[in-house]
Amino acid sequence: MNQSSGISVQREPTIEEFIHMLANEGELHPKTVKEYTSDLKHFIEWYKESTMLSEEFSLRIEDVDTSTLVSYREDAHKVMLLKPATINRRLITLKRFFKWAVLESRLSHDPSKPLKFIPEDKVSPRRMTFEEEQAFLEAVEYGNSLRDQTILTVMFHTGLRTMEVCNLKPHDIELGRRSGHLTVRADKRNVQRKIPLNIQCVVMLNQYLSDLATDRAYLFPSEKTNDRLTERALRHLIKKVMITAGLEGLSSHDLRHRFGYAMAEHTPLHRLAEIMGHTNPDTTMIYVKALSTNHRREQE
Repeated sequence: MNQSSGISVQREPTIEEFIHMLANEGELHPKTVKEYTSDLKHFIEWYKESTMLSEEFSLRIEDVDTSTLVSYREDAHKVMLLKPATINRRLITLKRFFKWAVLESRLSHDPSKPLKFIPEDKVSPRRMTFEEEQAFLEAVEYGNSLRDQTILTVMFHTGLRTMEVCNLKPHDIELGRRSGHLTVRADKRNVQRKIPLNIQCVVMLNQYLSDLATDRAYLFPSEKTNDRLTERALRHLIKKVMITAGLEGLSSHDLRHRFGYAMAEHTPLHRLAEIMGHTNPDTTMIYVKALSTNHRREQE
């Protein structure tokens, strides 16, 4: 397939309208919108080459059926030799586009609905070493405000996603003398869940909340605007602390993985999946399997 044909979605009015909707919806990062655009361009190029459709003609989405999408998936896998993760990302884009087209009454049915993904090999995420954890915790205490220390301590001990941290409100925290819990009001599945807090979090949150103004809408407001802390600002904070700790390359998700591994050592699978907000227990199982593998290696 000619990867440099430069087909523009401007020649595909329905797809262009979909991209415009994504860009103006405000929920997606501009980089993510660009990825959607790139994925749809890739499909358009493949479709026009496979059907011998001249480039000056627009793609009629009503001509795309399930078998067409299956052929695209198989070509991407066996001819283009793309990685399963790349193929599946493009299939997700196509599924979202066709679902939108049905909702907008551009199509009577969704041809992508029966489309299955390419199986991916689950690779166990990297686990922070004990030395890395200690370096991180020491860096947290170095030159950071009480708010930032509290954020990082909570993330280290709860495995929260950055979005979930930014969305926390003061009433989401319930503290006892030595334990407590926080409530994530809406996770990726729009489901509420409770996460236990250990003594380190309780001590830090008690100190932090005693200084927090009672009229604050968010638990960790922006120090610049006093409004919701942005995920971009939070990722910047984490990156800064990781660099201070000499852990360049580690991110907020490494803190989440650290929590997953620590909890997997003594928490039942179904409960850990619930705490981490996983839709599929198989996602949680990667921590359990990795621990089992490491344990076997230690015994050999």
